Amino acid sequence: MIELTAQAVLLDIEGTTSSVSFVYDVMFPFVRRELEGYLAAAWEEPDLQQTCEQIAIDAGHASLDEWAGAEADAAARQALVRDEVVRLMDGDIKATGLKQLQGLIWRSGFDSGELQAHVYDDTPEALQHWSEARLDVRIYSSGSIAAQKLFFGHTIAGNLLPWFRGHYDTTTGPKKEPHSYAQIAQDFSLSPQEIVFFSDVVAELDAARTAGLQTVLLTRPGNAPVVGEHTHHTVSRFDEVVVRPE
Repeated sequence: MIELTAQAVLLDIEGTTSSVSFVYDVMFPFVRRELEGYLAAAWEEPDLQQTCEQIAIDAGHASLDEWAGAEADAAARQALVRDEVVRLMDGDIKATGLKQLQGLIWRSGFDSGELQAHVYDDTPEALQHWSEARLDVRIYSSGSIAAQKLFFGHTIAGNLLPWFRGHYDTTTGPKKEPHSYAQIAQDFSLSPQEIVFFSDVVAELDAARTAGLQTVLLTRPGNAPVVGEHTHHTVSRFDEVVVRPE
């Protein structure tokens, strides 16, 4: 049993609270299936228009107008966005605009009940235990904050959102850069060493440790094998770690 002293817990999602396979085998295919129809049906909605502007910026353009050309009609713009989204997903590129669009599309699936987010069986108990211990529990994921809230609001274990006090995504910064974790610690109003970060990705944990956070590596079934040496605490379940407030 690993015992840590901290005031807060920061969690990754894929491979940490939830299986990687659910995201790649269920959620991503849902976006591919619904993408073209969603763009056509929701094209005039402000949330989608704002997201498409971000996708254009991520692609290196000043705006959607500049990218598509002022004379392009709605169908041409939708095709441009669709092709770029497919390219980003094919390359597993964690672009901000893509994550925002995925969140918009997932909303319809969660609202309809077709999607129910997977969480490991030890996740709800851990969230409850940490919260009851008055630890500040938050999420940091490449998925958009809106998508995170949809995800944890519609899990196979029910609505887990009440256990979280905050959410961070790529708008805070890349997950493999130390400055992102320094900024998160500042937002917690805590010193970095008072936060424990759980993830299945060694490069993310390396960045967090460089920023001063405590780190724990999750080796869940189905996670990618860990390559190379590291010095992070390593567990396969949350209940192998005790986090106590000071």
